[in-house]
Amino acid sequence: MKMPPKRIAVILIAIAAIALLVTGFKFLTRPKPIAVLVANVETGRVETTVANTRAGSVAACRRAKIAPSSPGHIASLPVKKGQRVKQNELLLELWNNDLTARELLAREQFETAKSRVIEACQMANAAVSEAKQQRALRDKGFVSDERVVRAEAQAKSSQATCESTRTQVKEAEARIAASRADVQRTILRAPFDGVVAEINGELGEYVTPSPPGIATLPVVDLIDDSCLYVTAPIDEVDAAKVQLKMPARITLDAFRGKHFPGHVRRIAPYVLALEKQARTVEVEVEFDDPQAAQKQGNLLVGYSADIEVVVETRDNVLRIPTSALMPGNHVLVIDDGRFAERSIEIGLTNWEFTEVKSGLKAGDKVVTSLDREGVKAGARAEIEANSRSK
Repeated sequence: MKMPPKRIAVILIAIAAIALLVTGFKFLTRPKPIAVLVANVETGRVETTVANTRAGSVAACRRAKIAPSSPGHIASLPVKKGQRVKQNELLLELWNNDLTARELLAREQFETAKSRVIEACQMANAAVSEAKQQRALRDKGFVSDERVVRAEAQAKSSQATCESTRTQVKEAEARIAASRADVQRTILRAPFDGVVAEINGELGEYVTPSPPGIATLPVVDLIDDSCLYVTAPIDEVDAAKVQLKMPARITLDAFRGKHFPGHVRRIAPYVLALEKQARTVEVEVEFDDPQAAQKQGNLLVGYSADIEVVVETRDNVLRIPTSALMPGNHVLVIDDGRFAERSIEIGLTNWEFTEVKSGLKAGDKVVTSLDREGVKAGARAEIEANSRSK
């Protein structure tokens, strides 16, 4: 018995409606695409770097913590904390009136001694001339030998007096030098251009030099901030790769988001083995342009800092952000609206970029937000609006 055409049509419509409902339900209940951040595979520079294991600190190439070598009361203190001074500029002077008077006396004695030399030596010359005349007269029979002997003896005595007064001049010069040295021990001058970091003393206070083996506060702490460097510990394994003059980057907590170029100036010739800490080597990195760093703000000695030494560099190579790399050298790319996992061969790598030797091509989009829920191969994907690449 044949089914009426009208009934067949009704059944077909019902089947189509059911199929449409099922399709709609699946469409409405399907997983939403996962929005992710991506980056283009591109060519650029990749570096191998090593960094410090613990925070380092900024130091000055020259820093002098100085005090007078003699004790005494501060009579003059013409500088203040934070003041810039030039080499040989007066920093401090102790009361030294007695010493300056002694030096003045020595200079007066020196001038007197020079006058005596002139007088004594002129008399010696006259005595020598007189003795010569007496010998000539004796040869002609006008004077006796006794008179000649007396004249020659007087000439020798006068010459000895002349030499003695010359020695007195040298002694007077030595007394001036000794007096000047005593005065200089009470005067403190800048050994180099710099900034006064600290002053431990006031006018009228009594200061004493440090006794042997006992450290005391310096009267003046002078820093040459025209040459600055960072000293920081690097793991002994990484330190083996570091060489003098290698380029480096310096970052400071005080200047977030900025880095300053530098170079390795010193590698300690020994390994530090502190208890409960990894073995490290102290490495010093000098600022290439400390004045440029100063322009960013007041770059102070003692700031905490980190260093990153560039060990090897390759230019114009395929690279991806290191944040896109998964364990086993795998990455996720977006292919036809879904995540696809690919295995790659890598070269140089650092915290920012990783070199890609094979497995990707320029323009591929790799996922960098791997920590988001649901990000895995096969899942639907869409590119987030603020990605580095769209």
